[in-house]
Amino acid sequence: MSANDEITIEQKRRRARGAISNASGRYETAERVETHDGWDIAEDRASFVTHVVEEHAKSIITRNTSPDLPFDRSINMYRGCEHGCIYCFARPTHAYLGYSPGLDFETRLIAKVNAAALLDNELRKRGYGVAPIAIGTNTDPYQPIDKSLQLMRECLSVLQNFHHPVAIVTKGTLIERDIDILSDMAAQGLVHVGVSVTSLDNRTSRLMEPRAPVPARRLALIERLSKAGIPVRVMLAPIVPGINDHEIERIFGSAAQAGAKAASWIALRLPLEVSDLFQEWLKAHFPDRAGKVMKQVCDMHGGQPYDPEWGKRMRGEGHYAEIMAHRAALAMRKNGLVKHLPALRTDLFAVPYEQGNQLSLF
Repeated sequence: MSANDEITIEQKRRRARGAISNASGRYETAERVETHDGWDIAEDRASFVTHVVEEHAKSIITRNTSPDLPFDRSINMYRGCEHGCIYCFARPTHAYLGYSPGLDFETRLIAKVNAAALLDNELRKRGYGVAPIAIGTNTDPYQPIDKSLQLMRECLSVLQNFHHPVAIVTKGTLIERDIDILSDMAAQGLVHVGVSVTSLDNRTSRLMEPRAPVPARRLALIERLSKAGIPVRVMLAPIVPGINDHEIERIFGSAAQAGAKAASWIALRLPLEVSDLFQEWLKAHFPDRAGKVMKQVCDMHGGQPYDPEWGKRMRGEGHYAEIMAHRAALAMRKNGLVKHLPALRTDLFAVPYEQGNQLSLF
């Protein structure tokens, strides 16, 4: 029995959510345990609604030196993500906040409301060396709460003012709101977008990513971005054995038909709390194949749900991983999809005048 089994939340309270439990984070000294109060009185218990806490962050650009990543800096204006993807590798980061990587991750969100101002300040620093900034690598910048907060549009406006290159990853159709900025930047070679399409089956998609747009809507998004001149890469991440692995060819083919020019994929990885959360979800929704799925996952990661070793964690190893990689490569070749979109330009970067600093002409 996993640590979460004792605190599974009844279905009606977690409607349209991904996780089915809300275990305490690994740094907590106390555990949350559901217990009966001894009174046999029926009562309605509150569902898990979304709460947003506004935070004034101290910095916004995060640096990394991972050899598995094609970028060395990123921005995340949100902590937690309402899309609720059960497989999300970012879930364990909520433990640092004293929240659960389970339902808290998708219902207790942090918004860095000063993100754009911080970004502007950091890009103005003397000695700043320009390189593409990745956005959406941890949590989705176009998750539902950005419709009202518009932190992503504010940050995009800063990047546009500086002529700064940016690579965006999202499964949120809210990005269409910002096509005016994105198309202008794309015309200068300053942006491309990765759109995540994990399944073309509505039921599978809804179970894995309960508050993300349906598959057909994401394909329509690829088409709209492409027609606006914005280079698009389709991202099949993650590939889950026995759940969506049979869709590799269909997803790449449909995305290419919609206008995607490149493709990428990542094998399922289950770090820290994600392992228990995913296995709970798997047993609840796919009890007929849960054991076989986890056997394939573990076979790809040295007998464990996750192997953090560089070069292996994204792709896995072994017979199944090799077959998966071969199928993906064939599907890409058949549909004219490349591995990488054209490199983003860095030579256009220029620090704009701050308001009030421009010399008067009179």
